[in-house]
Amino acid sequence: MTGFVSTEEWVERGRVARQAMSRKALAEHVIASDRPDPVALKYASDEGRDADLLPLKYERMGVSPLAFYRGFAAMHAYDLGQGQHSGLNVQLCGDMHLSNFGVYASPERNFVFDVNDFDETLPGPFEWDLKRLVTSFAVMGRTRGFSPAATSAAVRTVAEAYRRRITELAEMNYLSVWYDRMDQSTLETFAGSMAKKRVDKKFEAGLSKARGKSHARAAAKLTEVVDGKRRFRSDPPLLNPIDRTTAESGMLTQLFAGYLSTLSADRAQLLERYRMIDIARKVVGVGSVGTRCWVILLEGRGPEDLLVLQAKEAGPSVLEPYLRKSAYRHQGRRVVEGQRLTQAASDIFLGWVNGVDQSRQFYLRQLHDMKGGVDPDRMPATNVRPYAEICGVGLARAHARAGGATMIATYLGSGDKADRALAEYAEAYADQNDRDYTEFMAARAGS
Repeated sequence: MTGFVSTEEWVERGRVARQAMSRKALAEHVIASDRPDPVALKYASDEGRDADLLPLKYERMGVSPLAFYRGFAAMHAYDLGQGQHSGLNVQLCGDMHLSNFGVYASPERNFVFDVNDFDETLPGPFEWDLKRLVTSFAVMGRTRGFSPAATSAAVRTVAEAYRRRITELAEMNYLSVWYDRMDQSTLETFAGSMAKKRVDKKFEAGLSKARGKSHARAAAKLTEVVDGKRRFRSDPPLLNPIDRTTAESGMLTQLFAGYLSTLSADRAQLLERYRMIDIARKVVGVGSVGTRCWVILLEGRGPEDLLVLQAKEAGPSVLEPYLRKSAYRHQGRRVVEGQRLTQAASDIFLGWVNGVDQSRQFYLRQLHDMKGGVDPDRMPATNVRPYAEICGVGLARAHARAGGATMIATYLGSGDKADRALAEYAEAYADQNDRDYTEFMAARAGS
């Protein structure tokens, strides 16, 4: 918690930071002489994960340099930790790339566009999130074969949109910043301002797809009726139902009771009206493959009143070796509190719990609640700049929620010096990612 800080003090912090680290220095990309071998670091960072699933993780990472970048936040965290930084701390996403934004339903059932992954969240220098985000657009442009000019324009758009929006937010009162959100009308304005009609149609199609991802749809996709009872489907290794008579099932039932205690009283009472009817292990994402993850099927009034929750293992943030440790000893709570602080509207069932043996920690949320996102492997070139703009705006809003927009705006200034430096960084780190990906693929081929 920062407590009260006057506007003058925020401005002074931004000025001092610019004197200590120029905006031009944002282009700095330090490769330490003792930088760990990326393949060795990848394997080390996966210790403690389900070894049976690691081949699937590496297969997914090997699809492209972008998939590799998305699945290897630990390498970028190491490199960011070697250079100087602004010292202007905010609540970081921690793994801020273009696929970690998306649309989802607010508690009022309205669409919101926001950051949607907080596994690595931790307080830290604002530019670490921004550097990882601009680099993801550079890597995506190369992976998709976009022209250098188009890729560069997208990267610059992210940086400029962030700078402009953080400056606007710095002029707003705190409650206005807190309630600021990117809703459907805002998204439509962005899409229409920079793109052709065909992009608008694709955007609306994406929202329609997200609307269809209801609780009933999630349950229908993941389950089937067996002997008159709704159960999770068996689709190994991606989805593995758990025998309800086993000790593991009993453990999860016990964990669920502990999770309820972390919810507000009204939400716990709502969830208590449901009963647990099935559990399965589920593989999700790229970077998360190998962590313990379950889906929990709940039934309310009857067979058609279904809810699917996800329990996901949470370990220490990949940023922690280079920053202060989290204020929360429980890693699941670290994720939940970071998400609540930075998202405009969060899942009403966000909570956390310890494993029975206390050695593992988890957070829980709804698996699907009108959630949707972009597929970078299918995004047309005409969509990239509009998407880059809303990502830059979205990240600025997330950073401003935790306070300090004024210091960041003061540091970045009104010119494009920071934009150009961040674009230079993105290209340099995209080169580094290409080299690391080549080493990774060579190691896989030789194994």
